[in-house]
Amino acid sequence: MSKRSLERAEVTTESLPVPSLDGVEHFSLESGSESEEEEDLDFGENDYREPLPDEKTLIRPGDYNDSDCSSDEEEIRNRIGNIPMEWYDEYDHIGYDIHGEKVAKTKKEGDQLDKLLDRMDNPDFWRTVHNKREGEDIVLPDEDLAVIEKLRSNSYPDLGYNPYEPYVDFFTYEKLETPLVDTPEPKRRFVPSKHEHKKVMKIIRAIRNGWIKPKEDVPRKPVYFDLWANKTEPQKHNPMHIPAPKLPLPGNEESYNPPEEYLPSKEEREQWENTDETDRDKNFLPQKYSCLRHVPAYPQLINEKFDRCLDLYLCPRKMKMKLNMNPDDLLPKLPKPKDLKPFPSTKAVKFSDHEGHVYSIDSNKSGEFIVSGGEDKILRIWESSTGRVLSKIALPDTITSVKWNKAHSMVAAASGNTLYLLNPGLGDRLVVDSSNKLLQGLTDIRELEHCRWYPLGNDKDGLRTKIVHNSELSNITWHNNGNYIAVTMRDSQSCPVLIHNITKHSSQKPFNKSKGQIQQVEFHPNKPFFYVLSQRYVRVYNLVKQAMVRKLTCSVKWASCMAIHPKGDNLIVGSYDKTLVWFDMDLSVKPYKSLQQHKKAIRHVCFHPRYPLYASSSDDCSTIITHGMVYNDLVKNPLVVPVKVLRGHRDTAKYGVLCNVFHPQQPWIYTGGSDGDIWLFV
Repeated sequence: MSKRSLERAEVTTESLPVPSLDGVEHFSLESGSESEEEEDLDFGENDYREPLPDEKTLIRPGDYNDSDCSSDEEEIRNRIGNIPMEWYDEYDHIGYDIHGEKVAKTKKEGDQLDKLLDRMDNPDFWRTVHNKREGEDIVLPDEDLAVIEKLRSNSYPDLGYNPYEPYVDFFTYEKLETPLVDTPEPKRRFVPSKHEHKKVMKIIRAIRNGWIKPKEDVPRKPVYFDLWANKTEPQKHNPMHIPAPKLPLPGNEESYNPPEEYLPSKEEREQWENTDETDRDKNFLPQKYSCLRHVPAYPQLINEKFDRCLDLYLCPRKMKMKLNMNPDDLLPKLPKPKDLKPFPSTKAVKFSDHEGHVYSIDSNKSGEFIVSGGEDKILRIWESSTGRVLSKIALPDTITSVKWNKAHSMVAAASGNTLYLLNPGLGDRLVVDSSNKLLQGLTDIRELEHCRWYPLGNDKDGLRTKIVHNSELSNITWHNNGNYIAVTMRDSQSCPVLIHNITKHSSQKPFNKSKGQIQQVEFHPNKPFFYVLSQRYVRVYNLVKQAMVRKLTCSVKWASCMAIHPKGDNLIVGSYDKTLVWFDMDLSVKPYKSLQQHKKAIRHVCFHPRYPLYASSSDDCSTIITHGMVYNDLVKNPLVVPVKVLRGHRDTAKYGVLCNVFHPQQPWIYTGGSDGDIWLFV
């Protein structure tokens, strides 16, 4: 028996779907190629099969349809199913084939260095994807890359697809000569309806018996409206109608024979004629006529009527609903001031020795002594209980700020561009001696970039050291540990703030460039934070990280002063536009409350170190004491209640109370004013 050769049909499997190349290790397979040569498969004698009776049923190579066959089962070797391939990382194979034999790893995955070398050496690296399941690298052909590029550009992958093909109208509205349905007309379309006949006869019978009468044409009566009637109720056809406002009735000035007191004088007539028409309080001048027939026609009548009609046309009117409620219900429920005692309310001691404005006052740690300075260039130390002056120290310039160091027996005073450090010699002897040793540690003049340190020796007034700056000082503040003091220079743009170390006799410039005019600086009570107040913002800096951690918006035109709560979580800022704002640092960067209690600019604010009180002094010669309770519970908001208004200073050169400070132990307050007096309120 002769062998019979069968031609094998050339089968090409379609490419599997290939997603994006961005890190996804999917793959596409192609089997078969046009370059493959056709091979003849020879069957043995035992494998010979007789041809079928009908030769048309034989599958010929030209009749084979590629689209009806899929070679996925032939190409997929790994038959492990849908399981993670990471399970085979520790083995030398990646799965099992259809016969249960292991599928060995053809290529060991290299490290990042191998991938880099492969990328540099292999020109097809960018178009190669790794098939983890089969363990082989596949180079994508140009056709697959074109499809991927179209998918990434949100285009259709098929090149021959046209989404804008002309619309084919499969149905038409034209009436066909041969209709699709040719059913005969129903009988009800041409036979009269018995139901309608009965209904018509019923209506005719009612008309004949007089039960239904036709409407008679009644002539309409003319309707007249009273234009001058005070009708406030809305019309029936328009319930939201808003009537136009009525013109005021004429008075004595509009009369043709007004009284003599309504007639203008010659000066008033000239002033009215020289005034612009838009600025005149009235558009006519009263005139006197003996009788009504002598009154001429008003020349501006048409213009006024036109303006009136124009106002009624252009003026928007809106109906407002009136609310009937008690105004007291809108006020917040606040506790009474007598339930919030103690707080200062009565004048106790008057300190009168200054000549001119008192710009700054401060108290020592125990509250037995206070220090003050002002326009008269004399630094005074007082005994707080009696008002007696213990010492006077003359300085060369106006004293703008004084601060008592709570950790040492030391007082700092800013006079002009110089900062003076002195030991008043009051209090515990051990503290006084340690302060002297600290201040006398500087023996030589130290020249720094922005300031100069000068030792003053054992001065009889207690002056030990002075620091000369390049600009005038406006404000000073001590750190709680007593070793650092910060000074502010408003007029300096290159160096607005300096921090001096008293123990090391050194100075540091925290900012290279100022953001706005700096008004005041303060140290945080127990954290390494530094607060800088500018005209409209409060910037909080972390001195350890040397970075800004928060920026508070004051919502005022020009801030003047600030004070930090003893716990450090709340802050108040006063401004020249009569507004005091309260910041809750844990709540927001915007003010928690905004209070406008003063009538003029706020000059100074301060917190009490022990009691829940804060004070604000203004140019209206008043100091307002406010109860400001801060709770440990973060859910509960601070309670802010004004409790007392203190008055006692006189207005001098449009200035009022310029400074204030609380007693460190008692609920008392010291206030200094532009009249040169210092008052103690208890």
